[in-house]
Amino acid sequence: MRISDLQTKDVVNQNDGRNIGKIIDMDILENGTINFFVVEPKKMIRKLNFSSNETNIKLEQVIKIGEDVILVDLK
Repeated sequence: MRISDLQTKDVVNQNDGRNIGKIIDMDILENGTINFFVVEPKKMIRKLNFSSNETNIKLEQVIKIGEDVILVDLK
């Protein structure tokens, strides 16, 4: 799977069903493993807040990557 494929999917918190946003970047360690995804809120929310509320989601927090969404466990 390519990063561009991941960037088209909505990231959803399984605990409350909240749509967190979409993946815009990722942090990759020197050995090639993914450390975390950087998720940006939906554009509409971002315009209202006037600030970047990026969320870092570690790979361990990803529950499932589906066809349309990525389920994560954020507490």
